[in-house]
Amino acid sequence: GESRPGRMALARFLVSPENPLTARVTVNRHWQAFFGRGIVPTLDDFGLQGTPPAHPELLDWLAVAFLEDLDWSLKRLHRLVVTSATYRQSSSASPRSFAADPANVLLARGPRVRLEAEQIRDGVLRAAGLLSAKMGGPGVRPPQPAGVTEVVYGGGAWEPSAGEDRHRRSIYTFQKRTAPFAMVTTFDGPTGESCLPRRDVSNSALQALTLLNDPMFLEAARALGAGLAASGGDDPARLRELGLRLLSRPFAADEERALLGYLAVQRERLAAGALDAAALAGDGAGDAAERAAWMLLSRAVMNLDETVVKR
Repeated sequence: GESRPGRMALARFLVSPENPLTARVTVNRHWQAFFGRGIVPTLDDFGLQGTPPAHPELLDWLAVAFLEDLDWSLKRLHRLVVTSATYRQSSSASPRSFAADPANVLLARGPRVRLEAEQIRDGVLRAAGLLSAKMGGPGVRPPQPAGVTEVVYGGGAWEPSAGEDRHRRSIYTFQKRTAPFAMVTTFDGPTGESCLPRRDVSNSALQALTLLNDPMFLEAARALGAGLAASGGDDPARLRELGLRLLSRPFAADEERALLGYLAVQRERLAAGALDAAALAGDGAGDAAERAAWMLLSRAVMNLDETVVKR
């Protein structure tokens, strides 16, 4: 113990075995990140006004394991959770079981939750081969629709970063409290005026329009399309690659038929001049029409529910 109160005394108290709250709150927040619902749903309130834990023994065990066995390692905690039989269950549920437990409090199925905004952006950039692995440094400005920062107090044009900085991980995105990054706001990210332990999750048409038309996602679709058009193999082989990149699985037979049919229609429209291949595909080597066709297909798959929902 410390002879008098101070920051070091507080730090030691927070991680002391005599203070169980820190470990319990930490494992509960990370459980919520993986399952979409905390063992204690009120992440910011473990007091008398908070919701009691759905599985108190599980919360106790995780907290003790995190403190003693895992030595406060978040990476080891994440591995423990994601390799568990509970997490690795299918998210499918019969209508009867879903009606009986819609919030999956009983953990009888795997999690099915929409990814957070930053995860969606970084995942799509990674699938397109654009995501930068560069670490550290000042904030960067990814592309976003014009006018977002100009209409607020202290505005000024948002000049997108060039080169590798354009596709840095979302943690490096420059934050402006009066004008948050548009895509993050659309996907329920909070503003900088408050610190929230849990985000609300919505499902809106604006989210679909963002995945279809936001400059950042159009760039990702162009990169995906160009890579698929330049790869060897026939259309089914390229489609399999697209499924693995965006959904981590190949498409089923009926899905493959539908998507190849969509691809054929886009090729016909491009050949007839109904679509501008150069405008869609952007600059690059190879046949612009073929790049544009695969860009349109990539854009459609990026908009699937399964692309942005963990299931």
